[in-house]
Amino acid sequence: MRTHSKLKIVFAVLPVLLLGLSIAAQSSAQAFSASADPGSALSIPLASQVTPEQLQHMLSGSVTAQPLVLQVGSHLMFEQSHIPYATYAGPGSTPDGLEALTLAVAPIPKSKLIVLYCGCCPWNHCPNIAPAYRRMLQLGFTNVKVLYIANNFGEDWVAKGYPTQTAK
Repeated sequence: MRTHSKLKIVFAVLPVLLLGLSIAAQSSAQAFSASADPGSALSIPLASQVTPEQLQHMLSGSVTAQPLVLQVGSHLMFEQSHIPYATYAGPGSTPDGLEALTLAVAPIPKSKLIVLYCGCCPWNHCPNIAPAYRRMLQLGFTNVKVLYIANNFGEDWVAKGYPTQTAK
């Protein structure tokens, strides 16, 4: 076989192989997400997560297009430092916190972009974010994102120089 013919075969087969690998990777990620403990942040789909960089970009845009940012962790942490204009909505790990979240979003249109965050501890140990995310879906909100904080708010937001506020 000539080199030219071999290249044609390689270029014909390569896209099919890449597509197969892509599908396998997506299936694997979805299976992992579906198999994770529903109380764990690991159960939140990647499509529903935003990075600190992405959220900062969203917040620097037009005021009318900005998401509603809700902190669902410790009130003490919120008082010390939080994302500008974020609202404290109660700890997602407690029934009282979930009730406070429910009340906080009651007047909000179901299609509003809402970003939840906690930042109390590493993502895979956070007790607040997954219950709050699930509550928002149960309430019928259709545009809910979760800020992926790998380690904690101080390391993944504050230390990177993103703006913060303190409670007044």
